[in-house]
Amino acid sequence: IARRQRQMCIRDRTLPAWTYTSDAFLELEKRHLFLNNWQLICHSSNIPNAGDYFTFNFFNERLVAIRNESDEINVFHNVCSHRATKLLEDDGNCGKRIRCPYHAWSYDLSGNLKSVPHEEQFKNFDKEDHNLKPVQMEIFLGFIFAKINPSSAPSVADQFNPYLEELSLYKLEDIKPLGRVTMRPRDVNWKQVADNYVDALHIPIAHPGLSGLVGNSYGIELSEDGGFIHKMWGDLNKTRKKNLSNDLYKKLLPESKHLPKNKQMHWSYYRLWPNLAFDIYPDQMDFMQFIPINSRKTLIREIPYALPDERREMKAARYLNWRINREVNAEDTELINFVQEGMETSAYSSGPLAESEICLIDSAEKIRNLIPVSRLEVEPDTDEIVKINEELLENKDKKVKNIFDKKKT
Repeated sequence: IARRQRQMCIRDRTLPAWTYTSDAFLELEKRHLFLNNWQLICHSSNIPNAGDYFTFNFFNERLVAIRNESDEINVFHNVCSHRATKLLEDDGNCGKRIRCPYHAWSYDLSGNLKSVPHEEQFKNFDKEDHNLKPVQMEIFLGFIFAKINPSSAPSVADQFNPYLEELSLYKLEDIKPLGRVTMRPRDVNWKQVADNYVDALHIPIAHPGLSGLVGNSYGIELSEDGGFIHKMWGDLNKTRKKNLSNDLYKKLLPESKHLPKNKQMHWSYYRLWPNLAFDIYPDQMDFMQFIPINSRKTLIREIPYALPDERREMKAARYLNWRINREVNAEDTELINFVQEGMETSAYSSGPLAESEICLIDSAEKIRNLIPVSRLEVEPDTDEIVKINEELLENKDKKVKNIFDKKKT
């Protein structure tokens, strides 16, 4: 361990390149970052009626959010208790029963097993022992979150606590979906997408349209109480460069009476660590979720939402918003591909981070603390990564215990 510690990265540097290309490291992220943190399934408005459901697949896990006859929403493992068949596909309405397509076991909308064909053939069988397995869940501002593995991670509401007052202005509980879920594949590690989202220094260089729209007003900050939220924002009253989409958006965007004056032309971005982003605009909002497929492939899962508004000007503004952000997404896609390609070369191991890159510094440090093998500049052998990480975690725990013992004496 002593030899390995001499190779460790220092703070204010990026994570080493190998953590963006290693499937073994992604397995550690799966265990320490993803399955024990909150993942977003959908908004409650996606399942407004009894029997409405919405599925979410994450790594090897299958989840489903469903509304029952009492207007309650639950999240279950989307797995039949008989032979592990996937029960529901995509989203829709299952009527009054969840029926397995394999052997017709059926469950009510609260997950209780109700019907088993040939039940008499199962010895010592009690249907109550075979209900659907519930998943820990939370509904925050209408959004349905689930946490697959138990952990000490704070609630979503607690993590967003520093911003609850400003988020309340947008009436997110009342928004409705503008479209269906979209999956956008990217041939990069998930951290490339997440890092780029909170990278403020590239905005004036790589995004001339967005930079022209918000001028020098683009800001970035870490939330208080542990920095669970990375926030960015821009003021459209500070436009410094005109183009057609920007000009038309600002001209046509109608007043939103539920928003104060300083939010009428304000764009805000919130990243809930590690892999969720909320983009909030006066006219609409969307979420983007960065879903790892393997160490070099990510799906960006997204759905747009808005408050009901039939004004033609609002519909036009929403289209122009999409058009502006489509250009930004195309620019970002090229950039993150360049970075992923560079991390595959022998020329790069890690790089320095500027003091202003507070979200990148924070994210890298969170990963180093949770997965200390990421402090190693040189990639360990694949079959050694888990063992080394466990040793480093054990060593870290001993140091914390020693510090605590010294304070006690």
